[in-house]
Amino acid sequence: MNRRRSSTANNRKQPVRKLRVLVAKVGLDGHDRGVKIVARALRDAGMEVIYLGIHNTPKEIASSALQEDVDAIGLSVHSAAHMTLFGELLDLLKKNKARDIAVFGGGIVPQEDIHSLKRMGVKEIFTPGAPLAEIVNFVSSLPSRKRNVRLEQ
Repeated sequence: MNRRRSSTANNRKQPVRKLRVLVAKVGLDGHDRGVKIVARALRDAGMEVIYLGIHNTPKEIASSALQEDVDAIGLSVHSAAHMTLFGELLDLLKKNKARDIAVFGGGIVPQEDIHSLKRMGVKEIFTPGAPLAEIVNFVSSLPSRKRNVRLEQ
């Protein structure tokens, strides 16, 4: 007798979920051309992108990241307050038990501060002129956070 295996039972796959990335300008700086270009490149690469715009506080960014259940946060900083702003964001994520949200950034950051930011927990900093492909490849390589996936019906 020829038994057929149920294709449903054998081929169950976990639903594929796009990476969710929140990008924002933090602080008082309003130069947003670069962050908009990065947001579009990430979206064009198949990621789900939430763009918060300019003049965000670390608290607003952390709150939005938690509400949106993101995998990563990308900040753009040109105000020379990067050490304080990234530090506040990382502290807020830690307090909210969300240290698994990867934080990366870009903007005007001196090389010696990049090393300090990475020691604090920032995954990567992209300075002006970084190729978009490099940013997209980096973000694509980040792991998805563990969460319950809600399927649309």
